[in-house]
Amino acid sequence: MEIESEHKLNLGCGNDIREGWVNLDIAPLPGVDVVHNLEELPLPFEDEEFDHIRAQDILEHLEYIPLLKEIHRILKPGGTISIRVPHFTSRYNFNDPTHKKMFSSKTMDFFVQGASYGRDYYFDFHFSENVYTRIKFEKGLYLYNYLIEPLMNISKQTRTVYEGTFLSRLFPAGMMEITLKK
Repeated sequence: MEIESEHKLNLGCGNDIREGWVNLDIAPLPGVDVVHNLEELPLPFEDEEFDHIRAQDILEHLEYIPLLKEIHRILKPGGTISIRVPHFTSRYNFNDPTHKKMFSSKTMDFFVQGASYGRDYYFDFHFSENVYTRIKFEKGLYLYNYLIEPLMNISKQTRTVYEGTFLSRLFPAGMMEITLKK
């Protein structure tokens, strides 16, 4: 019996072409399978078509709520989306003039059924679970971040304390990684 492989979508792939994935970008770069503007919805895919979707470094450039709803539509039940965006304290928010949005460690919880805010009524679609959230810190010359990153990611509570106190100003983060499950 042959096991069907996962159907995966790489949104806004740019030059990060992934073999075995459907690579989508607005630019017709070499290796891009689907040329499409993510602000023009619906996306050119069937309902519940993908097992996994990757949205790396794109949501900060868009009005992302309609796109998240569309991602929810094309994800299979139990499917996941992996997101990478700059943390609101990141210098990357301000380097790129095309960035429109900033994110905290709790931003995506608004799109999860039964999330702690109790405001899942804001939207007519919901993911079932926030599987993974991590605040990432620049390393390299910033040796202290090798210690800061694991401390700030011990739990949801430590991330909340970090974001709500002087710590986030003293030790600005870089990126955030989030995985949501449909």
